[in-house]
Formats: sequence, structure tokens, C-alpha cells
Amino acid sequence: MLQAMVSAELGDDVLGEDPTVNRLEQFVADLFGHEAAVFACSGTQSNQMGIRVHCRPGDELLINETGHISNFEGGAPAALSGITVRTIAAPDGLLDVNVLEGKVRADEQHFAQTRLICLENTTNLGGGHVYSLEHLQRVSDWARRNHLKRHLDGARLFNAMVAGGYSAADVGKCFDTISICFSKGLGCPMGSMLIGRRDDIARARRIRKIFGGALRQSGIVAAAAQYALENNIERLKDDHANARRLATGLSAIDGIHVDADRIHSNIVFLEIDAERGSAFQLASALKEHGVLVGPMGKQHIRTVTHLDITAADINLTIDIIRDCVARGFENTLPAAGGLYSQSR
Repeated sequence: MLQAMVSAELGDDVLGEDPTVNRLEQFVADLFGHEAAVFACSGTQSNQMGIRVHCRPGDELLINETGHISNFEGGAPAALSGITVRTIAAPDGLLDVNVLEGKVRADEQHFAQTRLICLENTTNLGGGHVYSLEHLQRVSDWARRNHLKRHLDGARLFNAMVAGGYSAADVGKCFDTISICFSKGLGCPMGSMLIGRRDDIARARRIRKIFGGALRQSGIVAAAAQYALENNIERLKDDHANARRLATGLSAIDGIHVDADRIHSNIVFLEIDAERGSAFQLASALKEHGVLVGPMGKQHIRTVTHLDITAADINLTIDIIRDCVARGFENTLPAAGGLYSQSR
């Protein structure tokens, strides 16, 4: 990947003259069966570009209550586009027709106009769960019947495709715009992309400029993304296997709770008994041993497997967590705090 970046052919992407970016955008658009795509700095940026394409100030979007757009994008729909986010409870973060029925507001002056539905695949706070293709099609058909635009936050979409056994073209038929991320399981240093119809992407490119996301010689990072798409998709199954290995090992530790049968992809949530200490205390203790995890509330921790984690690393991690729990970590600081301190 580094060699691909170093040897990338470059130009000015702001002027549409970076050949590496242009090839990547067309490659991804073709992959998903859409007309066009535009490179973005981050998944938050590409999600917000998609929202701005479909909505006007005063509109609302529908999303699961655990969605990244509604929790971890700094209130961007409201701040950047004047959009209301209406959250809906859904098991494992997977929206379905039964919880969506009746949620589209009447076209009446007192109400925000329901304009867009956003799905997330795989789910983040939902625990890495995967929409089946039939599930995506069912929600997509419901959205069409209700005259809603459809956006997919596909930060971990390739994980979902590998786990669910469907193709990019299958997913492409279900959505008006799709955001994909290259810096998650695909292992790139940065970058995301928004995919959709040619006129929507032309507007998204203008929005990217407004949001400060237009880059110059961005072929440097586009080359990394191209390498990842050609080499790092099928190997995602190794990350999923490592996540299941981790969940199985952790489930055998007294004081740690994990349901290994509910691991769909590369995300594993674990719950710590309150009498043992907090998630922040355990995370701090683990960091001293070189194990980096994410506290997601007082008693929950999120762990994520990726291409830099081997099966041997998983075994070592299980041993370290077992040892920390056995020795006790309740006096380890901090007792609270962290990026996700209010989550779950």
C-alpha cells in the first residue's frame, strides 16, 4: 500500500485533474452499479455530503438511535445543513419496516418534512451486526413507497458484504447514495467516498468544497484506497474469525460478559460486572499492557479486530484481560471519562 502511495500519478483533484482519484471514483461507482462517486476526507464528511444532497433546511431524516450520524458526528446535520435527526429504537441498530411504519410525518406546515432514511451497515453501537440483503431490500422498498431518499452509512460495508455474502452491486440497488470508508477494515490511512447518481454526486462535490474537503494531490491517499479494494476485502473474514475467537475466550472469564453467538463481524462488546470496576478502569489497566480498547459507557467496552491483529494477538489479549480481572483493576484510574463516556 505504501509503495502504491509513493508511486501514485498525481494531479490537482480540485480541478478534476488527479488521474489516480478519477480512476478510483469511476472504479467504485462501477463496483456499486452507480453513475459517479466523489472522494472525501472522512466518513463523517461523506455522510454529511449525502445528507445535504437529499435534504433542505427544516427537513428531517430517520435513523436508528445508535447510528453514527446521530451520535458521533458532532450534530453535523443540524450544524451544517439545518436538518433534524429523528432517532428510532431498533434491535441491534437494524431498522426494519415494523419500527418505521407511521414515522413519516404528514406533509403539513407544522411539521418537519421527512425526507431521508439513513441505515448503517454494519452497525457500530449495535455491535457490528449485519443487514441481510433481503432486509436491505425490504427497507429500501418501504422507503420508495413513502417517497423517501435512501442513504447508507457504509463505514464497515465491506465487512457486511463479506459476512452477508452479497455484492456491492446488490447494495447499490437499494440506495440513492452510499458512503464507504477506506480507513476501517480496509486499512488505509484516511479517506472515504460518496457514491450515487451523476447529478447527486456533482452537487456533493460542490458541498465538499463548502465543507472544506476539497484536496489537491489526493491521489496519494486514493492510491492506498485502490490497493485496499484490490487486496484487503476477502481477508476481512480473518478479522471476523478473530472477533469470534476473542468473544469466545472472553466469555469464559468470570466477571466479563460476552455473547459469542451474536458476533457477526469484527466488533465485540464486553460488559464488566460493576463490582469489578468500571470500563474506564479496565481500559486504563489494559493500556499499560499494550491492549487498546474503547470504553463505551460505565460498564461496556468495545473491541475491534483489524488487519494488524493476528490470532496470536487475540490469544495474548484474552490472557491479559483474564489476568487484569483476576488481579483486580477497580483502583486503576480513571474511574470515568473518555470519548464515549455517555454511550450505552
